[in-house]
Amino acid sequence: MRPRRLMVARLWFEGNRFSPGTTTLAGFQRVEWARGEAALAAARGTEHELAAVADFAAARDDWQVQVSRCAAAWPGGPIDDALFSAFSDELLADLQRWQPDALYLSLHGAAITRQLDAPETQLLQRLRALLGARPLVASFDLHANLDPAWAALLDFGSAYRTYPHVDLRQTAARVLAQLDALCGGERLHGHAAKLGALLPSFRMRSEHAPMAELLARARALESAHPGSDLSILGGFPYADSPHGDAGVMAWAADAATAQALAAAMLAGLRERQAEFRPQLRAPAEGLAEALRQLQAHPAQPVVLTDPADNPLSGGGADTPTLLRELLARPEQLPREGVVFAYFCDPALVQRAHAVGIGAQLDATLGGRLGTAFGAPLAVRATVLGLSDGGFVNQGPMQQGLKVHCGPGALLDVQGIGIIVTSAVLPANDPAFFAHHGIDLTATRLLCVKAKNHFHAAFAPRCAAIIEVDAPGPAMADLSQLPFVHWPAPAPAAPRA
Repeated sequence: MRPRRLMVARLWFEGNRFSPGTTTLAGFQRVEWARGEAALAAARGTEHELAAVADFAAARDDWQVQVSRCAAAWPGGPIDDALFSAFSDELLADLQRWQPDALYLSLHGAAITRQLDAPETQLLQRLRALLGARPLVASFDLHANLDPAWAALLDFGSAYRTYPHVDLRQTAARVLAQLDALCGGERLHGHAAKLGALLPSFRMRSEHAPMAELLARARALESAHPGSDLSILGGFPYADSPHGDAGVMAWAADAATAQALAAAMLAGLRERQAEFRPQLRAPAEGLAEALRQLQAHPAQPVVLTDPADNPLSGGGADTPTLLRELLARPEQLPREGVVFAYFCDPALVQRAHAVGIGAQLDATLGGRLGTAFGAPLAVRATVLGLSDGGFVNQGPMQQGLKVHCGPGALLDVQGIGIIVTSAVLPANDPAFFAHHGIDLTATRLLCVKAKNHFHAAFAPRCAAIIEVDAPGPAMADLSQLPFVHWPAPAPAAPRA
């Protein structure tokens, strides 16, 4: 008997409709744009969905794994429509040529293009039309924008159960195990239920209330109904998608059980809905609290995070408000060990490399992509360090993953060490700071454009992590952003 053929493909991207610019092929090539053995080789041994695929291929000689296009980019503005079309066509062509027995997709679930608010749904529809009755399964990010149609298009789907996301590999392994069972004759029924309200993700960390209790409830319901699977999908409001509200997806051996499990889990989500409301300080208030914490904890660093410009929420590392607060009160800051991460400005990095370490230059910081979230800051800077290349994540999130930075610079502005990069990427791993010349053991006040994922590596290292809400494409105050789909008057305006 010939081995069963498994086709694998991946689209991992979270789109922010309010982030300036378009995500192009270059953005994917910087993070992940591979197929075949090259895609598996890059992920093997890391905390990545494709690492689970590599494990599956190595352990199962009754399966032959064929890897189609695997694409990932850091969150940002919508995907270029021509690029998404080419990506989809490539997958369809592989499906027609290879004629696999089953298909596994690693999806984020919150992609958008300039013209499409739910491109993953369109992709699933096209793939299902060609696959027919052959199993189609998918893994999702916890912040996927759940389209209820997915429950009918898929034979099984499951989402991450941790935030920060440290179970990518485990989630993919769970989905692949279920795919194997489906090919053995098992059948599941899916049901999706939506909350009808946006849930900000600031209080969705899986080890804290209210998410910890909700996840525990999901596991208890699964235990009471063997063979079932329950996913909580918090949604990603900044995609401005008609499916951006939170929801749950349930799978069970019969349709009635799947519907009942989804209803029970949705009721629990609705009961705790108010607890997800964020309570962030204004930048000035947050800085004042950070300075108090520094006095109380002189041996440990204190962190100020600016989640409104978080690169993993689609921020462009370009908003200046938090740095403006620092520069307005230099006499109150520690004399050394103050770090700001970061601004993305390729031209400024190029200038810093041209003049060299120790040289001074006049520059503007922030506002490079537009002034909607603050005007640029004019500064006089000294070049402290230069970098190039990349680093390997220490983890626990995406542990072992190679991150490509390109050229960077460390500047001194009024005693503040400011990292400037030539690419937008997460600043959530200690290796990011080491790569840019920052000694975290000597850092007293760390200001970083980051959100919940930052806590995975840094919560054990810091006396306090204080969030502030400043203007930016992922700000907590959703009323300040120009939504079309939600919250918005009905009917929603079509995309231009």
